[in-house]
Amino acid sequence: MSKLFFSFLLQIIFLPNLLLAQPPIIDILHDSGNGITSIDIDQKHFLINTPTPLISYMINEGQYSSMHSSSSIKVSYEKANRSDAELQWLITFSNISADTIQLHNVHPFALQGSDALITGKGNHGLSRTHLFLPGRMPVNVIVPDNAWDLGYSSIPISEHFHLAALTRRNRASIIQGSRRRFETVLYPGGSVTYNFYALSYFGDWQSGLKRIFKEKMLFDVEAFNDSLFQRKDLKWIRHTYVMHLMYAWDKYYYDISDNRYQLKEFLERGKKLYGGDDVISIWPTWPTLGLDQRNQFDLFEDLPGGTKAMQQQAEMSRSLGTRFFICYNPWDESTNRRNHFEGLSQLIRATSADGVVLDTKAEAGREFQEAADKVKPGVVMYSEGMAVPKDMHSIVSGRVHNALYYPPMLNLNKFIKPEFAIYRVAELYKEKIRREFATSFFNGYGTEINIMAPGQPAWVEDQYAFLGRTSRILRQHTHNFVNGGYTPLMPTSADSIWVNRWTYREKTVYTIYSTIPQGYT
Repeated sequence: MSKLFFSFLLQIIFLPNLLLAQPPIIDILHDSGNGITSIDIDQKHFLINTPTPLISYMINEGQYSSMHSSSSIKVSYEKANRSDAELQWLITFSNISADTIQLHNVHPFALQGSDALITGKGNHGLSRTHLFLPGRMPVNVIVPDNAWDLGYSSIPISEHFHLAALTRRNRASIIQGSRRRFETVLYPGGSVTYNFYALSYFGDWQSGLKRIFKEKMLFDVEAFNDSLFQRKDLKWIRHTYVMHLMYAWDKYYYDISDNRYQLKEFLERGKKLYGGDDVISIWPTWPTLGLDQRNQFDLFEDLPGGTKAMQQQAEMSRSLGTRFFICYNPWDESTNRRNHFEGLSQLIRATSADGVVLDTKAEAGREFQEAADKVKPGVVMYSEGMAVPKDMHSIVSGRVHNALYYPPMLNLNKFIKPEFAIYRVAELYKEKIRREFATSFFNGYGTEINIMAPGQPAWVEDQYAFLGRTSRILRQHTHNFVNGGYTPLMPTSADSIWVNRWTYREKTVYTIYSTIPQGYT
């Protein structure tokens, strides 16, 4: 055993007892001019020597805080009572000017002095959320779809204790204003309320992030129902890493030149190029829905050989180690009326499908899983978007859409619920997509290769070879990536090299992502 490791063990064994629990924050005392003056944690009173604003924000392009407020905004504070004893305030911003203003980048404390801070950077329409660490380049991050405008910060308050805080916009609170993805437009007399949560932690900055994101699930839900994630028949999806989505008229699925299905050959090709598909999903509906009176279930029946042929394909796919998915379109309402849940159950039974891609859905609701459970165990719902924390109880898998085109490298959804199976979309027709495979690998989850758009470029086999290398590592160490021993962004000796640590039992895996164009030795 090395001296360094032995020293680390001694530090853990002899930590003061007060650090074995996370005592609640009773109050944060502040005034508008001097910022935070003191913090009460359980029975202890801590004075803050360095002036720190309680909250920072931007009005249009101007930067302000509770210590240096804007003349166009009135900020009011109201303490809320919580059943979990954590500190929560309601912070209301009111436009007291005669002009329309944009409020954005609301976050706790300030960039200077923070251990870690999350807020917006730049003006990208979809991907603006960044994590700022002292002395490092900001990292583009993915957060839940109802929280793109969140603010997070953590600061030291004593030798042992740190303070982590989160701001979340209450969308329903907007009066005389309008909501955008990152900004709130406030007309004269308009207002919006943010929830401010604060809690204590000890350890490195990732420990604060863990308490807010994983333990509290961004305060989206007080008591998470984990029953779906405890079901043994649904756990298989969290250990999968490669999926293809294809249209039913794709030549790799059905070749009209000789009128026969080619799926077996496609799956065998995949085994040679990248170790094979964990999931294959067939899509015979959109964009054909609405061209005639047939509904989505009719379109499955009208494939060559009907659903009986699909059942045979499902059995063949499973014999090669690949699960077989079908698709569902919730917006199919104007063809002919049919109970969708009954139709879905019948379709799963007829095709022997192992899962369902839920088009346009970012959540499921128990009705979808129950429709599958009526037929057989182990059928997985897979949403087009990522379920937000309050909806994760009803679905166990989903995707990160490639509308977030230039990779936000760090996906904090993986931090929130490690068992939730995530796939990042990649499309072959666009460009060489090794970068997409690397992003999925870095975050410890799978890649959904969408080949609906036509085109199999000449370089596709080289890209698939890289996917095979990353997927082999993910599969070999899969328990490291799904069991919660995740620490993002470990310290490194060079900036723009990012390292995630994944620990499970006696094994630790590191995934590395470099953004240095010329490389680094």
